[in-house]
Amino acid sequence: MNFRSSTAVMVGLVSITGIYGCNKLNEYLGDWDGVKPNPKIELKSHSITPSLVRMATGFEQTEIYPLIGSDDVLPGSPSFIYGAQPDGGGLIKNEEGKGYVMITNHEILRGVSRVFLDETFKPVKGEYIVDGDGGQWRLCSASMATPKEHGFGPLFLTAGESGSESRIHAINPFAPVSDKKRTDRVVPALGRASMENAVPLPKDAFRGKTVIAIGEDDASGQVVLYVSNGVGNLENGSLYMMKRSNNDPVETNMEVGSAYDVEFVQIDNHTTATGVEIAAQSVAKNAIQFARVEDLDYRKGGGDNSRELYFVSTGVNGQTGKTKWGRLYRLVFEKNNPLKGKLTPVADGGINPGNDLINPDNVCATENFVYVQEDGDSYYPEALHDSWIWQYNIKTGTYKPYVKMDHRRDDAAFSAKYNTVANNRLGSWEFGAMYDVSETIGSPNTFILNIHPHTWQESKFLNADGSTVSGNMEGGQTIILRGVQK
Repeated sequence: MNFRSSTAVMVGLVSITGIYGCNKLNEYLGDWDGVKPNPKIELKSHSITPSLVRMATGFEQTEIYPLIGSDDVLPGSPSFIYGAQPDGGGLIKNEEGKGYVMITNHEILRGVSRVFLDETFKPVKGEYIVDGDGGQWRLCSASMATPKEHGFGPLFLTAGESGSESRIHAINPFAPVSDKKRTDRVVPALGRASMENAVPLPKDAFRGKTVIAIGEDDASGQVVLYVSNGVGNLENGSLYMMKRSNNDPVETNMEVGSAYDVEFVQIDNHTTATGVEIAAQSVAKNAIQFARVEDLDYRKGGGDNSRELYFVSTGVNGQTGKTKWGRLYRLVFEKNNPLKGKLTPVADGGINPGNDLINPDNVCATENFVYVQEDGDSYYPEALHDSWIWQYNIKTGTYKPYVKMDHRRDDAAFSAKYNTVANNRLGSWEFGAMYDVSETIGSPNTFILNIHPHTWQESKFLNADGSTVSGNMEGGQTIILRGVQK
């Protein structure tokens, strides 16, 4: 639908940004994404914390609205603290009332928060449905499975990333708070490893099957695939790891722009094997040894796109055969066989070290673009910029800076608040997940973005989830991006 030519739709948009803002964004976006605007949504800043990011040159039309941060007090839960390191997340409609529910990992806390938003998209109440005791491991990126997109759910898949024996949780987003310390919500069939995310492919990717792609955040990390018969079957499937068809396990033997035949080899005894045993199988079976597979996402648009997966290899320093600066990969599965495909490295920070990608961590794929979020806190001395989000154009293969951290180091008052530990190194803040909420709330081209401002530390944020597991006292922020090209 072309929103510029629809008077009825334009009237609905007035309540969101006004005629001028809508026309300005239309000029920037061209056709909108086909989402019918919801007149009840009022996108605006609800947080007392200013945006900690800014748009890069050429993308100033994208609007930023701080949604919630650790300093905010919600009327329905005055004692709730939106905790450190908001990372993986998902948004669904509140099936138990009006409005929406935002589920968010807080990585270092090992917890998962639930924030309720009213019909206008204002946060009104927060609580933790997983705390540090129940989470057990650092919880990084995550995926919200829904019946409409994946054929099952809603179910929040959040992966443990604290060593080789970590597991993946499957959390009911409407579970009672009293369950927050439960440790029995893990999924044995998804194996053990230091895992960043578990991403179910859409239900039209391989009809009648459940296919979940898993990234292992390890210096010799794997791309793991769970395949089962039956939609939503998380118990009786098999687990596989990716290898090149020529048995070459070396990551950097693959060149940017070249496609390589890959297949998935089965992991033996995947429900009972230890993480150490699974890692040993990866070597014995010639699986590709990636430098930290931190996140994955599938291309949107349905059909063949559902079988196109993008993932990042974050990079490690000083290991032969591994990317140092990080890479973005595209994996295209065969149409009728999820165990075979073509793998192509499409971007590599080592091509222009320090100016290009620096430790890509999270990834968000749309129909036409891939947004790659950096975590630059490896503190490479050659790094020349703070953490950025890059916009990769799938059609052209080009990419450019999209969002930049806004440290404002020359602003003494700002630094006194948000750099309490006086760390001025480049890359001291990192991005968490970025995900599309347009269709859920009825606001075209609208995304959520999570931010880890690691240098913002205050004692009042200590153990925000109520447990005493982490001892962390960082603040965190979640913002709305409106006008994201899809």
